Amino acid sequence: MIANVLSIAGTDPTGGAGIHADIKTFSALGTYAMAAITAVVAQNTQGVRAFTALDPGFVADQIDAVFDDVRVDAVKIGMVANASIAEVVAERLRRHGARNIVLDPVMVAKSGDHLLEPDAVSAIRTLLVPLATVMTPNLPEAGVLLDAAPTWTLEEMRVRVEELYKLGPEWVLLKGGHLNGSAESVDLLHGASRTIELSAPRIDTRNDHGTGCTLSAAIAALLSYLSVEDGVRAAKTYMHGALATGGVLDVGHGHGPLHHFHRLWTDAGHFAN
Repeated sequence: MIANVLSIAGTDPTGGAGIHADIKTFSALGTYAMAAITAVVAQNTQGVRAFTALDPGFVADQIDAVFDDVRVDAVKIGMVANASIAEVVAERLRRHGARNIVLDPVMVAKSGDHLLEPDAVSAIRTLLVPLATVMTPNLPEAGVLLDAAPTWTLEEMRVRVEELYKLGPEWVLLKGGHLNGSAESVDLLHGASRTIELSAPRIDTRNDHGTGCTLSAAIAALLSYLSVEDGVRAAKTYMHGALATGGVLDVGHGHGPLHHFHRLWTDAGHFAN
């Protein structure tokens, strides 16, 4: 059976992040992609220019429209923009009994531009985090959630991941991509009984726009079929390939997108047999 996976997030008109990256990722991994939009974002590979959050009631209507009609096997939550939207997303997911929820606590874009109003942090921490099967913060996001400076070492990550877990998710994937001075990018997957260290070689590329969106979307898609540990490992493998092959794309003048369909397309963009 093909899994149906819902993304609740904002847009990216250049297609590299947000809803657009999620739909590509879900599709590339063999699941049926659905989307409820929280905010319309004017951004490109160079940065975010502005965003408009949608009315929370309309966000709720979108979520209801999906759950009232379609079996939803997994949900990815990305940009929620403000506290009111975070509240309605949490309420609707509880009402509909959503499962396999992956929370990417989107706060700042790759460019450094903020994608979250200040009042939303508390709502994400108290309402959305406890719903998460897996939460996937990077170091700056983890710092905001814990009210701590994000300039961490790997040793401090090992301590802080337990603090993130105590906020209420079933699992935390603390991403170490922002660690300085390491040839390896180390992520920590922490659950009730253990911490698993997952490392991969760093890739020198400017095509890294949407990495967080892509990884969390891949986890959501794979949770439809796999355990959390196996799903996270497979998602990291998929994203590593998308990141490594992003250079074949010619999109924008800043941080370009990943190659979400690297397993399906040839370099010329034709479907691979």
